[in-house]
Amino acid sequence: MASNLSGKIAFVTGGARGIGAAVVSRLAAEGAAVAFTYRGSAAQASALAAKIEETGGRVLAIQSDAADADALTRAIDQTARHFGGKIDVLVNNAGVLYLGPVDAFSLDDFDKTVAVNVRAVFVATKAVLPYMPAGGRIVNIGSTNADRMPFPGGAAYAMSKAALQGLVKGLARDLGPKGITVNNVQPGPVDTDMNPEQGEFGAGLHALMAVQRHARADEIAAMVAYVAGPEASFVTGASLMIDGGFSA
Repeated sequence: MASNLSGKIAFVTGGARGIGAAVVSRLAAEGAAVAFTYRGSAAQASALAAKIEETGGRVLAIQSDAADADALTRAIDQTARHFGGKIDVLVNNAGVLYLGPVDAFSLDDFDKTVAVNVRAVFVATKAVLPYMPAGGRIVNIGSTNADRMPFPGGAAYAMSKAALQGLVKGLARDLGPKGITVNNVQPGPVDTDMNPEQGEFGAGLHALMAVQRHARADEIAAMVAYVAGPEASFVTGASLMIDGGFSA
């Protein structure tokens, strides 16, 4: 694999498992030094860091809750100190999924959805800017559900991912003059422990898709790596769908 990110420093939230772990692995494989946060997946975080180090990569695993603005800011500060004072790539991957009909959906679950899926993206973006040089990349992991929510119970989740579409357009305008691009990558169903292909929803989701399967996490990571890399220097303010035709 080409070392498109050689010499770059990346920071990934929620990077111990699922899409986040695939993103961490892909960015490291392309030459970046990668810091990633995790909340409760300590064993997975240690295993991922060890695997990257075994192949000669540079990695830093930091226990931090994306919903805690102070902790998230400290993690970004720690990353900059550890890797020499800059961060070239920010991937806002951490996310939560709470489902339920609106009449039974708790305000606490609504607030947690906003705190992680939206507020943390804004917090991390603000915190990384003092360390991000021209040519920097900010990539958010959104969802196809920002554009299509075909089943009941997903209103709060869809709202949170739709909010990223507006946020990315505004941030792209703010940061374009600084030479920093900002984009969303919007996956459809991905085979992770949050939404396993063989789970109870798999067949129903596939019936809505043109490519009737879940994505692999490494397929999502490949698009993230493209947006984070040098060939995507003119891509900003975009919400890029990678959903097997779920939204077609």
